[in-house]
Amino acid sequence: MSKLSPSLKALIIGAAHARPGPVPAPRGIESLYGKIEREAKLLKLGRPSWLAISTATTMTMNSPNSMIALYNVACQSKPDEGVEIAEFMREVGLKCIGFNGVPRTINMLNAFRAALPSSVVSSLSTTPTRYPTPSNIESINHRGRRLWDSIYRPLEGKLESKLADAHPDLPVFIINGEYGALFTDPPRNTGANVGRITTSLVAIACLRAQQGVGPQVLSHVFGLRKAWDDGTWKEESEAAGEEGIRWLVSNDGCTWVLDKVDEIVEAIGRGQGSTFAPFKTKL
Repeated sequence: MSKLSPSLKALIIGAAHARPGPVPAPRGIESLYGKIEREAKLLKLGRPSWLAISTATTMTMNSPNSMIALYNVACQSKPDEGVEIAEFMREVGLKCIGFNGVPRTINMLNAFRAALPSSVVSSLSTTPTRYPTPSNIESINHRGRRLWDSIYRPLEGKLESKLADAHPDLPVFIINGEYGALFTDPPRNTGANVGRITTSLVAIACLRAQQGVGPQVLSHVFGLRKAWDDGTWKEESEAAGEEGIRWLVSNDGCTWVLDKVDEIVEAIGRGQGSTFAPFKTKL
């Protein structure tokens, strides 16, 4: 019973309509990533902003070779920061679990590590930082509640009740398991942090690239703007200075974010959307 028939195996890994493998990097993807970086600099946005948008979108598109192309573009201006850039990109990739699910995150991060220079791989952190223990579980839950309230206020309670109506454990898992344990940064002295502003950008990028989840995109665009309203953007000075953040959360700034995601999806998906919700080009 443990052996699969050739026809069944072919159906699983060889059916073209199921798109079972990763999406190849399109020609010229480096130029697109470079353009996004240049635009971000002109708009006075820090590296975490444009790199998080590009990384999260690329993770969602399931294109490992595009991820490496993005890494190479990010390293061009700062070749001595290759380890820091890789740590940041894989931390963004980890947070994509909450929006894209575990399977493609595993595949993408494994492929990303395999393609990095050996000197970078040997310097990456190997210390896990998210083990829940009796001594830290309350702080994890507190971080989750704080982020949840920041993103969804003044409707945070109403939304939690609506989720509980769907399943009583749904808000428990989302607020504590995702917002607390995954989306917020634990206290640590290793790896990379992806703070409040950047986490909202990751959410917007993943969900926009997925397609079919417009209400959630809308919620996280509001969540990004609320980081300005409640001052939590100040906890992540690397993302951008005050002028850059003020623009980023404006109508023009949010439009720019969505446009950059759409440009990457168009390039990697070759006009057919993402593997979450592909569509056929009209004949």
